[in-house]
Amino acid sequence: MSSQQPVVRLVDIRATPLDVAEVLGALADVAAGGQVLFVGAVRDHDHEREVTGLEYSAHPTALDRLREVVEKVAADHDVLAVAAVHRVGRLALGDAAVVVATAAAHRGEAFEASRALIDELKATVPIWKHQLFADGGEEWVGTP
Repeated sequence: MSSQQPVVRLVDIRATPLDVAEVLGALADVAAGGQVLFVGAVRDHDHEREVTGLEYSAHPTALDRLREVVEKVAADHDVLAVAAVHRVGRLALGDAAVVVATAAAHRGEAFEASRALIDELKATVPIWKHQLFADGGEEWVGTP
């Protein structure tokens, strides 16, 4: 049986490194047979260009919008727990930029909910990526 905790367990935007263990810990529920975790990390390339690092910036409404997305996923999917954290500030190659996770009684629901969560987050939460390239160029991604 579930511990009757709220379904939305963790929602945050942080300038400090993200902790995967914290996100998984937020999902703890004895009724959960499946937990799905997605970690988006800073990669070393984009569009065939070498990336040296990046910065994330968030609109002042980003945390509210992220909470709305998480709550919608919780309402639309048969899940027991949902968590999402996003990093802002300067990140190095390999750093975790976003961590989303869901827990459900069965793996199928958890996979579907996690996919919906990261896709909706990327599409609608006003967090922008400023990529820095080895050739001295730069690019803003996700700006209006």
